[in-house]
Amino acid sequence: MRMQESDLRSYLQRARQTILPSRAEVAPLAETPQGSLYVGADLGTAYLVLVVLDAKRQVVAGEYQFAQVVKDGLVVDYIGAVDRLSAMKTRLEARLGRELTSAASAYPPGVPLAKVRATANVVEAAGFACSGLVDEPSAANNLLGVENGAIVDIGGGTTGIAVIEDGQVVYTADEATGGTHFTLVIAGAKDLSFEEAEDYKKDPGHQQELFPVLRPVMEKVASITARHLAGRSVEHITLVGGSACAQGMARVVEQYTGIPTAIPADPLFVTPIGIALQQTHETNPESE
Repeated sequence: MRMQESDLRSYLQRARQTILPSRAEVAPLAETPQGSLYVGADLGTAYLVLVVLDAKRQVVAGEYQFAQVVKDGLVVDYIGAVDRLSAMKTRLEARLGRELTSAASAYPPGVPLAKVRATANVVEAAGFACSGLVDEPSAANNLLGVENGAIVDIGGGTTGIAVIEDGQVVYTADEATGGTHFTLVIAGAKDLSFEEAEDYKKDPGHQQELFPVLRPVMEKVASITARHLAGRSVEHITLVGGSACAQGMARVVEQYTGIPTAIPADPLFVTPIGIALQQTHETNPESE
């Protein structure tokens, strides 16, 4: 999926209006989507995101919620993950007026295959057939369509890096440090609980104030990125993941790496949408 920057911005802005926070009551769609549907389930360290695309690869429904059921790409609360994802599936089916039977999912690069299987088990226990698994940076590039550059996915627990040449991922890496570390630093600096610090972090009104507090963690992310890109010919870095939203993140990464760095609109949803797009490559999309 390749699109111009302005088209990508518009696409993500429309998706933002459709992918909603989890809640019990959401009105059904005015019209039930027809044809194939493609589902992406993103089991992140901080957020679970479930996204549904229609036959034209447009986002028609989605839901997200804060959850700590995965740590560094590994499922640590299996029952909690299954229960939450199953409930999200049920709510989206009511919204769509259709059953969802298959979904793709993703994992941080470098996670052992035996551990990756646990992600597929969660998807299947929640009532889906798991149609495929893809590493998170490659999933993000399903949407971004980077030809030559790097994608850095700053998730809840880890930072994943992918180097892309001629549209193909040629190198991946993943290291601890992400949004959870941001939250822990805020909790310590502000004497808040983890949950209170998470809410404080997400408040746009606190972004400028938090930059000097979070800068050391941003610099850690930037140093990880710089180390993995050293000696490689990378034209541009794109940051994705919810933690990429932190004010000053792109600037710090660019200063450390010397490589132009940008963040798309709503970076939290880039990878989940890319996971759903991965299902378009599989053989079992939702059909009529």
